[in-house]
Amino acid sequence: MIIFVLLSIPLLACGLAFAMRTRQWMETIHLVSAACSFVAALILAGNVLRYGPISASDGFLYADQLSALVALFTAFVYLACAPYAIGYLRRDESAGTLSADHAHLAEMSKLRMFYTLMPLFAFCMFLVVVANNLGVMWIAIEGTTLASIFLVTFYGRPNSLEAAWKYAMIGGVGLSMALFGTVLTYYSAHLVLGGDSVSALNWSVLVLQAPNFDKSVMRLAFILILLGFGTKAGLAPMHTWKPDAYCEAPVPVAALMSTAVVNCAVYGLARFYVLTSRCLGPAFASNLLILFGLLSVGIAVPFIMLQRSSRRMLAYSSIEHGGIMVLGLGFGGVIGVMGMLLHMTFHTVTKPLLFFCVGNIQQHTGNDSRRKGASGLVHVLPISAPLFVLGTLAVTGTPPFSMFQSEFMVLRAGFLSQHVGLSVLFVICITAIFCGFFHHVTQLVFGPPSGVPREVFSRWKTYPVIGLALIVVIIGFWLPAPLYQLVDGAARILAVPQ
Repeated sequence: MIIFVLLSIPLLACGLAFAMRTRQWMETIHLVSAACSFVAALILAGNVLRYGPISASDGFLYADQLSALVALFTAFVYLACAPYAIGYLRRDESAGTLSADHAHLAEMSKLRMFYTLMPLFAFCMFLVVVANNLGVMWIAIEGTTLASIFLVTFYGRPNSLEAAWKYAMIGGVGLSMALFGTVLTYYSAHLVLGGDSVSALNWSVLVLQAPNFDKSVMRLAFILILLGFGTKAGLAPMHTWKPDAYCEAPVPVAALMSTAVVNCAVYGLARFYVLTSRCLGPAFASNLLILFGLLSVGIAVPFIMLQRSSRRMLAYSSIEHGGIMVLGLGFGGVIGVMGMLLHMTFHTVTKPLLFFCVGNIQQHTGNDSRRKGASGLVHVLPISAPLFVLGTLAVTGTPPFSMFQSEFMVLRAGFLSQHVGLSVLFVICITAIFCGFFHHVTQLVFGPPSGVPREVFSRWKTYPVIGLALIVVIIGFWLPAPLYQLVDGAARILAVPQ
């Protein structure tokens, strides 16, 4: 029943928020939905740890350690964004950003759209990770695109509409390729499982018969899946929609897209990686993942080093970290997969902190770029600005923060898999990214004062920043045992003998 509860909570919140006519009720429903979803994800994780994989509806819905882990990450980011979104939208409402003439009906329409689509967005991401059927998983990933496109257009600016169209076109092409890859996977398996079987696309069934699949068809299927889900994850060279979408979407939406959506895309890719590796051996899929992973890390280097817009810099950072996750999966072995999953864990906690800090900076100063006069922010944002520096150190893998551990594990897996030259190139890239990222942020925070007045404290926008910063610091020294057990169990699912 807990799987149904996890799916029902955001779906119910979506309907209730649409029916509400006051901002307070929409905000309350949004908070309760996020909190209850997190509790349901915790219960799901606990049940999986206690009893092993669980299923519902005759295997149509399924959750193992990997599913429970990604569901927990999604619920965590959804919960972190919920209170911040309240303060963020209230600030937009008071500044007239939601409606040019402060028209009450127009502002309420915008708020209703946001508080309706956010839980729908969360529902689609939860469905991605608990759908046993690979076709349903594809539909759920497509659902995340449809919900987030309208959230990208939230402000109705020309740039917002342009970013949404770019996202829709590139994402649509990518997911079309993923659909063809899913169909080819079914075709490669139908002779083994029988074409009329209702379970012929259930991952829990396919993984047992994967060695008997048609090998030539599976090669083409995995290439299409990698291009399709790689587009959703923002892997290079399919990444070009990300900077525009992340800049134009409301900050809570951008935070969800940069963490939970990337996690869901990598999750889907990992499921097909296991099938392909068991069918063809690990070399074919691993080499492709290493190529796209390293390309994503490398292409982020010049853009982060030369970038002046903080939100665009965070978009390229997400491209980099998606590449690191895929690189760890490609290097393979238990260490590579553990590095990938730990990196997903630490990135999920850290990246929302950075987006919330940038959101506070942008709302207070009117922009997020040094070229437009935003500097010396430590004098006007005494909480968000210093914690932006802390988040920068964490997200660039600076010791003793947790991402140093996961990046080191990915690097170690690269050396163990005999990819010495590529591993050295990986180190050079992440070092260059650290230099560019840290230079931009220190200039923004510690540069000459810009004359902007000191921030008026908002508990809705400040407490989530403080809470995430505390978690980032704690998780660098201590990973809760149940969470580590989930990561370890998920790694055993994905690890393929080299």
